[in-house]
Amino acid sequence: MRPAPGILLVDKPGGITSHDVVSRARRAFGTRKIGHAGTLDPMATGLLVLGVEGATRLLTYLVGLDKTYETTIRLGVRTTTDDAEGEVVETASSDALAAVDEAAVRAGVARLTGRISQVPSTYSAIKVDGKRAYDLARAGQEVALKAREVTIERFEVRDVRRATRGDGGAAIDVDAVVDCSSGTYIRALARDLGAMLGVGGHLTMLRRTRIGPFDLADARSLDELSADRDPVAALIPPAAAAGRVLGRLDVDAAEAADLRHGKRLAGAAARLGGAFAAAIDPSGALVGIVERRGDAIKSVMNMPEEQS
Repeated sequence: MRPAPGILLVDKPGGITSHDVVSRARRAFGTRKIGHAGTLDPMATGLLVLGVEGATRLLTYLVGLDKTYETTIRLGVRTTTDDAEGEVVETASSDALAAVDEAAVRAGVARLTGRISQVPSTYSAIKVDGKRAYDLARAGQEVALKAREVTIERFEVRDVRRATRGDGGAAIDVDAVVDCSSGTYIRALARDLGAMLGVGGHLTMLRRTRIGPFDLADARSLDELSADRDPVAALIPPAAAAGRVLGRLDVDAAEAADLRHGKRLAGAAARLGGAFAAAIDPSGALVGIVERRGDAIKSVMNMPEEQS
């Protein structure tokens, strides 16, 4: 028997890939029809949003949501991957680090806040001529990625403290919280802050705590998921998940039937709060995602009717 569709929030541990998390979820639910709405690097921890069964159709509408991260940036060390998993390629002198005070760190952070142009980390999943940038970099090929515009709504410094590197040299650790648009690379923020201050920088900790309206506090750990005899209870129903992201549009039975058959609802656009909405039928099931088309609305993604 197939599990009910829904959205699953998982607290990814460090040291494994996002695909590993998907594999564990597939075993827990007994289905291969599980996908994710954006990965985390193996070093990173925190919130992953998964779609189960028919709810995988919703993932398209979740991948572009803004996000929140907690992070620690180590200034004074530059690595190949811009995080702690890479090889050290440069370290700053104690004199250079001594010249970097908290005011300088905060000034640099301020320059990296707002709408900024960012070159993604070389070791990223971006495709170059059909191949992942990290695969090309690991093969020793030179990778030149184009800058992209991203928005850093908040780059809040929580603590700045002197630290000691593994080799005994000096470093500065910066704890921060970042609210950002989809497509932002926090590793690139660490790299750019270090470069701006002239001492290099990389991430030593990254934890995602929010994706759009979904919060890490509501996520299950992998151990909890594996031990749960009824993992379906952890799912957010498609209607609730889509409504939280896009807003809810209640439709009657006749309207639901029309939408499911590809018909437009004439004159219904005024009922939408935005360009899209989650159409919910009288039983509470998600009909699909509807879009404004002039003064009408039309379904652009229908859910299977057998959802529970």
